[in-house]
Amino acid sequence: MPRTTDFPDARRRDAATVLVSPWLVPAAALQRAAADSVLAEWEHQKRPDAMLALTTFLSTDGSHVLNYAQWTDDGAHREWARTVRPAAVGRIDATVTGIRRPGLTRYRRHRSHVPEGPGPRPALLVTPAFATTGPDAQRALADTVVGTLDREPVPGLLGVHVHLSQDGARVLLYQEWAGASACRESTGHGASARLTATIQALEGVSPTPAISAAPASADPPTGEHPDVPEAHDVPDAPGLPDVPQYRLHASLLNIPAAAAGTAATDGRQP
Repeated sequence: MPRTTDFPDARRRDAATVLVSPWLVPAAALQRAAADSVLAEWEHQKRPDAMLALTTFLSTDGSHVLNYAQWTDDGAHREWARTVRPAAVGRIDATVTGIRRPGLTRYRRHRSHVPEGPGPRPALLVTPAFATTGPDAQRALADTVVGTLDREPVPGLLGVHVHLSQDGARVLLYQEWAGASACRESTGHGASARLTATIQALEGVSPTPAISAAPASADPPTGEHPDVPEAHDVPDAPGLPDVPQYRLHASLLNIPAAAAGTAATDGRQP
């Protein structure tokens, strides 16, 4: 499972669960060491076939590493977390001290918008998050985002993959951008501003910080923690909480999507 410098295939259809987990570091200089330690643990252990891919991102403000993991099912991940994770985390903490783990959120990718035709490789990840009052509000937000972008794409926005939390309480917009300048120039203007206004008009949907600033009082065996009270932030659109931005560090691909015959081919399909 060699490391790559490619963004993960967020649309692969065999990824029935997506685990998003921030690891807060005490200093920006430790970001790469923390990300490398996560990847090294997976490189040197027997990996279950249910683990499809893992990608680590570095926040542009230096505060944390974002782990984006794709699995075929939650049961397999929970078993790994119960039996293997404690020792793996112990080895990581012995190498990089001071990591704080607010916990992971379990998502499933619901719909995506990717403009037609070839485009540049993504250079920036941006992750706006929204609190929702249930599955209906989640789906309404997903349909609104994808439908609006299909009608009026945002310049520089190469893809948006809408992730719904399994408890119905949260939506993550996984945004792939051409770069920081494209994101900065589009945010708050034109199509981007109109999309923001449309989202703000939805019932049962409210912006929420994407990353918790404090760890759980005790890191549970599964690493899960439902509360996301505060954020480590980068300024974004008026009227929304500040939104983290990331540079790709590296990806590990355990099971290629093509081998499973599950990769999506049409960026406009749900």
